[in-house]
Amino acid sequence: MSDADSPRSMAVEPEVAPSPAMVLAGQAAKGDVAATRRLLEAVAPRMMRVVQMVLGGAHADLDDVVQQSLIALVQALPSFRGECEPVHYGTRIAVRTAVAARKRTRLQWSRRDDDAETETLADHNPLPLDAARAERRKMLLRDLLAEIPDEQADAMAMRFMLGWSLEEVAVATGAPVNTVRSRLRLAKEALRRRIEADPALADELEVQS
Repeated sequence: MSDADSPRSMAVEPEVAPSPAMVLAGQAAKGDVAATRRLLEAVAPRMMRVVQMVLGGAHADLDDVVQQSLIALVQALPSFRGECEPVHYGTRIAVRTAVAARKRTRLQWSRRDDDAETETLADHNPLPLDAARAERRKMLLRDLLAEIPDEQADAMAMRFMLGWSLEEVAVATGAPVNTVRSRLRLAKEALRRRIEADPALADELEVQS
């Protein structure tokens, strides 16, 4: 018996059973109302936290954007191919929905309002200095997300705000890792241009590759 015909070489890897969330996603995609409700209950807390990270907890449209994210998830389920867990799929949708909302409202914010918010953080925030600076960095990243192309904004939010690996971002966005690297490079170049325009920001924002 040759090696090719040996029992070891002919062994078939056992199939991995889908996770409960995957099962729910499949049922929800077919219109199962109960499964849809259970799936949303499972992923909604994570999606809400993501929207809060991108918009900020005090954003006036926070609740509406969370609802829009959940609706978008339900509408997108029929095209979900199961390449990642539903919570990651929902997170990607939440990021995109929140970034789009931030872009829509950016022009409505006057510089005066931005300055007032920054001054409040700098002069009246009771948090320790490190925490206040961390919040300032988040604000700067949020502002940048509203200025750069959607693909770059999605990658930057997932990588720097959610702390995902390059591979996780690639899976969530359906793009090769090298494409994700390119998008992040372009986003960081836009960030550097902002810092060069205002050198005082250099100490406020730290971005890792």
